[in-house]
Amino acid sequence: MSPVAVVTGAASGIGRATAVWLARDGYQVAMLDLDTAGLIETLRQVEDVGGKAHRFTVDLCDPLAVGSVTREIAVTVGAPDVLVNVAGVGVAATVLETSDEDWSRVLAVNLTGPFLTTRATLPLMLDRGSGVIVNVASVGGLVGLARRAAYCASKAGLIGLTKAIAVDHARQGIRCVAICPGTVETEWIGKILANAPDPAAAREAMAARQLDGRMGTPDEIAAMVSFVAGPEGRFVNGTALVVDGGMTAA
Repeated sequence: MSPVAVVTGAASGIGRATAVWLARDGYQVAMLDLDTAGLIETLRQVEDVGGKAHRFTVDLCDPLAVGSVTREIAVTVGAPDVLVNVAGVGVAATVLETSDEDWSRVLAVNLTGPFLTTRATLPLMLDRGSGVIVNVASVGGLVGLARRAAYCASKAGLIGLTKAIAVDHARQGIRCVAICPGTVETEWIGKILANAPDPAAAREAMAARQLDGRMGTPDEIAAMVSFVAGPEGRFVNGTALVVDGGMTAA
């Protein structure tokens, strides 16, 4: 029987790439997102590589909905072997520019969402005595980024949550790891660039933050998720793995 991976934020970007990578690795992938159309496209891409996936449209900030979909996945697909929390949002704003609504939304999606999915999934992993949880955080959780106050706060919290989960449950067969990408060329970055006064200059500045002068790709982050989730990554636990093209080296 194929192992099962749950991937949130699977409708686009890093989440989509991760779903495809894990399907190629032999997982049945349960894909979670609010964007039904995006999930349908990801499902097509999974099937194109010969993989098998199941899509679930769900609000990851709703505790009841998360609990319900986790039970549905356990019954219809199987108990998860791997949980990958990718879903995330951001807002370009300093503390002074951040509204109460934006602060609440960013923290809800980026931190409360992974907490809820982990709380719902962890008992199923503990029953089996094994499981891997991968949280896609950001270098913004390790260093400050200009005009990303809420985003940095949420990702720093996610790294802290990752470490706490690992400490609490390592001896019960659970690994929990945070992956911290630098600037990755996703749909979200595309929207930021489109709204910039000078999109070309903004793109050049984002690319220049990495030592090799380019943004990362979703596939490069998905490859790291694949490694961490697999047997080769079994000694990786409770840490924040930086995958940033050297962004934080300077």
